[in-house]
Amino acid sequence: MFDFRQLRYYVAVCEELSFTRAARRLHLSQPPLSQQIQALEQDLGVRLLERTKRSVALTEPGRIFLDHARQILAKADEARTQVAAAAAGHSGQLRLAYTVSVSFHPSLPRVLLRYGQVAPNVRVELCELYTEPQFEALLDGQIDVGFVRDEPQRSIDARALRMTVLDREPLLLALPSGHPLSGRSSLRMDEVARESFVAQPREVAATLYDRLVLLANKAGFQPQVRRHAQQVNGMLAMVAAGLGLALVPATMRTVRLAGLSYVPVEDPDAYMLLAVASRANDDSPALAQFLSVVTETAVTGGL
Repeated sequence: MFDFRQLRYYVAVCEELSFTRAARRLHLSQPPLSQQIQALEQDLGVRLLERTKRSVALTEPGRIFLDHARQILAKADEARTQVAAAAAGHSGQLRLAYTVSVSFHPSLPRVLLRYGQVAPNVRVELCELYTEPQFEALLDGQIDVGFVRDEPQRSIDARALRMTVLDREPLLLALPSGHPLSGRSSLRMDEVARESFVAQPREVAATLYDRLVLLANKAGFQPQVRRHAQQVNGMLAMVAAGLGLALVPATMRTVRLAGLSYVPVEDPDAYMLLAVASRANDDSPALAQFLSVVTETAVTGGL
């Protein structure tokens, strides 16, 4: 069966219509070139070239085979390029999840923009998932990387996952604009001990819910969660309607609703983690390139 070397030799001879010039182009002597073309013809069982001492011409089968030889070599080069790109993390697929609140944080668009520049041929599949479901999806191999809001709670999960912390985002209290405390530069949690709160259900967003309980307990009270909303923006709409206060990440300031104010919370634990999680044993080149972009963006002050 013919090989790629014979195909390259044959194409060179056809394009030069001279064994001498083709040998010079291929950086080899003429006898081995002639031997390889003869072996190719014997393998195919047809004469591809008409040779005289002064000229070389293609037979009709030779012209047909030249088209196929060029196509085969082009496909081989394409395969080599794609394999090299995949090995370098510049092609393939990356399944990425993010929590709802991360869609408001500048890290997600900045990292995706930069990754698209360095790995334009990687197909990125995006989906919204809360933090705990992301950990489960990572361990089950359903996603490759996630923007999460907490550390894994179980030690076995922590060992199986690789975490890159990007931010400890301050937490704010969202208040109705007409609230007596809405104009303050900051608030202590004990100042809102008697207030009603709006929150997402704990089974949906455990990280933020638990942080609210932690901060309230530190201030000596149990938060009275009177209303629930499935999404953060729905929660803020309830606050603007005067149905309670809400604890939210600082990037939610970008949500501007009439009748809504934000005030920072005075407490060293008033923050929400932002991290990128992936499987510790995942050596995918596309993932490695993505994590490199995450680190690069963080170091250069992009996050």
